[in-house]
Amino acid sequence: MISERVFGKTKNGEEVLAFTFEDGNRSATVLNRGGIIQSIVVPDKNGNPTDVILGYNDMAGYENNGGFLGALIGRFGNRIGEGRLTIDGKEYALYCNDRGNHLHGGKSGFDQKIWAHRIEGDKLILSILSPDGEENYPGTLKVEVTYTFQGGELKIEYRAVSDKKTAINLTNHAYFNVNGEGDGSILDNVLWIDCDEITPTNATMIPVGGFRKVAGTPFDFNAPKEIGRDIGADDIDLKQGNGYDHCHVLKNKCGEYVKYAVVFSKKTGIKMSCYTDMPAVQFYAGNGMNMDGKTAHYGQRAGFCLETQAIPNNVNVEEYAARGSSIFDAGQEYHFTAAYKFEA
Repeated sequence: MISERVFGKTKNGEEVLAFTFEDGNRSATVLNRGGIIQSIVVPDKNGNPTDVILGYNDMAGYENNGGFLGALIGRFGNRIGEGRLTIDGKEYALYCNDRGNHLHGGKSGFDQKIWAHRIEGDKLILSILSPDGEENYPGTLKVEVTYTFQGGELKIEYRAVSDKKTAINLTNHAYFNVNGEGDGSILDNVLWIDCDEITPTNATMIPVGGFRKVAGTPFDFNAPKEIGRDIGADDIDLKQGNGYDHCHVLKNKCGEYVKYAVVFSKKTGIKMSCYTDMPAVQFYAGNGMNMDGKTAHYGQRAGFCLETQAIPNNVNVEEYAARGSSIFDAGQEYHFTAAYKFEA
């Protein structure tokens, strides 16, 4: 069952709605502003309801603080080096909002929009129309994102199509802590990622080519380990990111749906299994967090993100595009899925 209520209003007076999925003794709430996942409440090993999503209790929190907490990201999740996008020989200069690079859609991305909504049975469907030239991207882009929450699994299905050849790379920027959102640290969350390679970056966190094997490095999560075990290691890529903030290239082929990660809390017994058919995931350990959240202050590494996507900057690096290109022809459907399943 999906219920609807008014969550609040934006600074501009726009009404924001909250949609809550009830799934036995579990629930999930999604906002139509930015498609934000505002909460996921699941029982811990003792049956206590535990919210594993970092966020805010009102719109002021989402509007006044950075970090994209819980939001849909578009048109292009993650970074494009120097904001350079070239399609069929024509260059489009994108807004640079992160160390001289384009990040998460630019000045006013999909995370800041009020999405149209409809409910079809157990599905919440959010949609927007991004006009030709918005944030200087070519093409009018129709986007539809479907949420379901059943059997303890939140599934997000992305669809988009443009009337011009363009770049599309959608994701969600939820911050998780399987200890509970107010715990304060994810360093003891135990993480497994099915990944053999990351994309090394330059000093501004842009992958500019090449792959780095994770074996023997702090980035190797093929054997489950606590996130904090190696986060302070003497490693050039870790230092440039001030911790984990890197694209992990998954073993599946683009379009092949697999389980790619598992996170477990010894404190709560909550396990989150993660699935996608995208070719990569950005693992961000919340290195820059500093804000007051729903029940606590969110300091550094209070939450982590697993942002499924194509490899960042693949529009400028051919070997990355070969693993899954973000350039889509006019009329070509963009269609990917991500899911997070909770057990205790």
